[in-house]
Amino acid sequence: MIHLSTEKIDVMALWEQAHHPAAGGVVLFSGEVRNNHQGKEVSHLSYEAAEQMANKMIAALLDEAKQRWELQVAIAVHRLGKVSVMETAVVVITAAAHRAEAYAANQYIIDRIKHHVPLWKCEHFVDGERAWGGHCSCKQKSTGNIEP
Repeated sequence: MIHLSTEKIDVMALWEQAHHPAAGGVVLFSGEVRNNHQGKEVSHLSYEAAEQMANKMIAALLDEAKQRWELQVAIAVHRLGKVSVMETAVVVITAAAHRAEAYAANQYIIDRIKHHVPLWKCEHFVDGERAWGGHCSCKQKSTGNIEP
């Protein structure tokens, strides 16, 4: 599966792939582009990646999460290129026998993607300025079953 896309992410098509007869809990996280950051109006974001490495790392991360939380399904897709306000930048879907595992695995996957996969975000502001990086507000701390 390709985990990076320059096309709009079809969240509903991914959702359709996420169902499994042994899964009692399915969790979908969708990271959306908002119209502001630190008091400045955002026009859009752009993402770049070391694509081959990023795709392999996401695939390995999904395999790890499947084993660790006994997931029936683990899906992750991240956008590359220009992503407009209110568009989806990243989707993670996890399905497990129980909701606790599906939630824990989902958070683990998105946090690992943001902290470890070679993806870079540039925020483009309405005033013409732009800023690279400094975008991840997630905390790398142990919460329940999640370990950094």
